[in-house]
Amino acid sequence: MDIKTAENRIKELSQLLKYHNIKYYIEDAPEIEDYQYDAMLRELEDLEKEFPQFLKEDSPTQNVGGAALRLFSPVEHRVKMESLQDVFNFDELRTFAEKIDTDKTEFSVEPKIDGLSVSLEYRHGLFYRGSTRGDGVTGEDVTANLLQIKSIPKSIDFSDDLEVRGEVFMPRESFLKLLKRQELMGENPAKNPRNAAAGSLRQKNPKVTAERELDIFVFNIQSISGKEFNSHIESLDFLKSLGFNTLPSYKKCNNVNEVIAEIERIGNQRGNLPFDIDGAVVKVDKLSYRDELGSTSKFPKWAVAFKYPPEEKETILKSIEINVGRTGALTPTAVFEPIMLAGTSVSRATLHNEDFINSKRIGIGDTIVVRKAGDIIPEVLSVKKHSESSQTFKMPTVCPSCNSPVFREEGEAVIRCTNAECPAQLLRHLIHFTSRDAMDIEGLGPAVLEQLLDNGLISDIVDLYALDFEKAAKLERSGQKSMENLKNAIEASKQNDVSRLIFAFGIRHIGSKAAKLLAEHFGNIDAIMNATIDEIEAIDGFGHILAESVFDFFSLDGTKEMVEKLRGLGVNMKSLKEVKDNRFFGKTFVLTGTLPTYSRKEASDIIESLGGKTSSSVSAKTDYVLAGEEAGSKLLKAQKLGVTVIDENKFNKMIK
Repeated sequence: MDIKTAENRIKELSQLLKYHNIKYYIEDAPEIEDYQYDAMLRELEDLEKEFPQFLKEDSPTQNVGGAALRLFSPVEHRVKMESLQDVFNFDELRTFAEKIDTDKTEFSVEPKIDGLSVSLEYRHGLFYRGSTRGDGVTGEDVTANLLQIKSIPKSIDFSDDLEVRGEVFMPRESFLKLLKRQELMGENPAKNPRNAAAGSLRQKNPKVTAERELDIFVFNIQSISGKEFNSHIESLDFLKSLGFNTLPSYKKCNNVNEVIAEIERIGNQRGNLPFDIDGAVVKVDKLSYRDELGSTSKFPKWAVAFKYPPEEKETILKSIEINVGRTGALTPTAVFEPIMLAGTSVSRATLHNEDFINSKRIGIGDTIVVRKAGDIIPEVLSVKKHSESSQTFKMPTVCPSCNSPVFREEGEAVIRCTNAECPAQLLRHLIHFTSRDAMDIEGLGPAVLEQLLDNGLISDIVDLYALDFEKAAKLERSGQKSMENLKNAIEASKQNDVSRLIFAFGIRHIGSKAAKLLAEHFGNIDAIMNATIDEIEAIDGFGHILAESVFDFFSLDGTKEMVEKLRGLGVNMKSLKEVKDNRFFGKTFVLTGTLPTYSRKEASDIIESLGGKTSSSVSAKTDYVLAGEEAGSKLLKAQKLGVTVIDENKFNKMIK
């Protein structure tokens, strides 16, 4: 490769890897598989070795990919949380082992858990603080969320200071539960357990973290006072004696052949494990020799991570089934001859949408290539061979559940059923209607709703408010006490602001914020039902698509009938927003950073109670930016646009 081509390729790879670092570490929304990322990183490393004149300090090969978010307070790590150099075959592993003097040490081998790396700090035997790895030097304080993980000891029988490193993960069973819940709610499903665990740990509300059933394996002592160890395995045994959930297996190996045998053993078992692993970690066991070997700017020289290749297999596509989601979306699922992937039998995989099928020209009888994304979710990669009679599968023109016509909106990949009363959508509608951000009816989870439906006690939303609690109490796993609690929760939901009801209806494109804008602008549901598209579109923040969606929904005879029935059963139809005065009328505030005494919600509520409104982005139309500590890009943009910036003291003077 010539110098100019190498320079351009290094720039291209650096930009790509930085982008994918942000998607993976910061946004918890990876767009490519680990092996694709690893291949790009390896190519960049090789090019930088061959053309060192193009190696820069900010290269992805020189830095850990994460960075501390501003959602949580920053934590400076006392001991750098390093990442590991990856190896992808046994030849590369042997090269690593050749640099280790086995007369001085043995190796330890352990599974590499696919999760989110965290630090746990203990002082005087009590859990003091927990933080994410971040960029290895600075992480984020997630103590409140880590306290929700049952396997983290809140106290230990060790009085000196101790800091340990562990991997927070989501067990496969919990991940599958989350996927089912997200599918029922019509939400975008988590891509893999690692992504789900990271998103769960970065929740502002610890109750959400608790619901996600996270777990942790502790695999290293970062620092300790008052005690010394000779080996890594000795330190793990000590952590286990203190009650930490240590790695399920860790083994001492005398040479590289024993290491390879252990890696193969772990690899053969990974499909049967209740959690995800993406490799095996090989470490120098003797701690004093680790100090002697040291680290590069990014990796320790005494450890590597062996990455298992993704398992792909060929099979014959037998049929394609169509499932209908809460929003009426038709999702195609491939049904194929069973194959073994990651230790389990697989016979079904998602085909995403019509465009995916057309792009690969997938037809019944074709030989397809399937893999498990993250060793969990089966997906079709490609067509290996088309059958002689193969024809690209055509999506149905009518709903397979209710036989109503289907449509595909311009700019969308999804085909939807046009019938709002479609039976396949009913359970999902009910789950959304009763969810926390909607009518918030505690005790009406998916299992209870499904039970009520199966026993004919409800058939639509209205029936929830006319439920026969005596009959419901006789159902399996129900009782008088639980029904009393449920009755109270249903009664309480009748007093919700009408914005919750609007969001609960599940109107296309209308989220909780848009529902709130509707309620505040029109004041009650009757005014919304009588509004024209132009009147709805006049709401600041609304566009034609949102306005048309609201108008179409409230124009339906079924909607009007449902609203009247709910009104008759005592459900509130008015906005409960209190406006003390209109001093902020027509003024838009943007909040950024951490305020000394107010939460963002508290400050937003005050602004709205005085006739103003809040926005999430700064523009020339913004009147004030209320800035706290660690204000970021929004503050810079406000200064650039000349928008008035105020702090909490100024804000307090304005609201007196």
